[in-house]
Amino acid sequence: MLLLDSSEVAPAERADMITTVMAEASGSTVRLEPHARVHARMDLWRLGKAQLFRSESSGVRMQMDERQARRDVPPLVALAVQERSVGLHAQFGDRRVVPAGELMVVDLTAPFDFSWRTDGASRALQLPIAELGLPMDVVRSAAARLDTSPLRRLLTTYVVDLFRDADRISADPNAGAVGTSSIDLARALLVSAATAGDARATDRQTLLAQIREYVRQNIRDPDLSAARIARAHHVSVRHLYSLCEQAEFSLEQWIISRRLEGAFQELARPDTAHRSIAATALRWGFRDPAHFTRRFRTAYGLTPRDWRVVAREERDGRASRDGTQ
Repeated sequence: MLLLDSSEVAPAERADMITTVMAEASGSTVRLEPHARVHARMDLWRLGKAQLFRSESSGVRMQMDERQARRDVPPLVALAVQERSVGLHAQFGDRRVVPAGELMVVDLTAPFDFSWRTDGASRALQLPIAELGLPMDVVRSAAARLDTSPLRRLLTTYVVDLFRDADRISADPNAGAVGTSSIDLARALLVSAATAGDARATDRQTLLAQIREYVRQNIRDPDLSAARIARAHHVSVRHLYSLCEQAEFSLEQWIISRRLEGAFQELARPDTAHRSIAATALRWGFRDPAHFTRRFRTAYGLTPRDWRVVAREERDGRASRDGTQ
């Protein structure tokens, strides 16, 4: 999805248009560096709950203050890799130079200052904080300690590779699964960096990772419950809920969210068009089709049947466009 392309605007109007659109997209104050040819482009690709965001421009500075950080927007964390130029990033008292090819973590809900002085570009994997299921102190601690994680290089390469074929990946029916996997990888990186040298914290996060994997493997089972999960990991239900509370996520809501996401992706696939809505609901752990429909509509703004129609029309539209190219 193209958000901004200054080449489509008259040169005299570009600076105002760039600062306005960038400010709206980032929620920050935007200032452009003096340049003979002021320019910018921003693109967005959706991968289920995750999204890819790329920005390139002449010199620019983005600053978010406390007032702007309190705006009512979905909380996001960005794993960003500088593509061109040298970035300057400051957040939570940590200031650093970010050369091309370097990975950084940005809490997009908290004050920050980010800039580059010459023609530059940045690629970011943006993830909902709620989907990471990590306390914000873990995320912020990891942001300052990425170099301590052996996963840093892996995630840097992964983010860059996602952008190599972002159009095709985001258009694929399995884009949501890629987004889910991206969230899992990002969580592993953040936990690894934040808990380096802390054995107790590492043990807690390891158990949480095992619980998440167990849920993932059994997500379609309608009998999946907190008691069953606790029993499988040799802990009490009380300890399980305490662990989840420390990680600042709801176990039940997380399970329902994963089930809805799986059904959402399945309903969009052409090879499942013959399957009834009720059968799809049951395949994803919902015994009551009416309950499934209510949950689905609350989460996505339309019924499962309507989403199937929309997804088919989008596929047909892409096929028609591809056939005319």
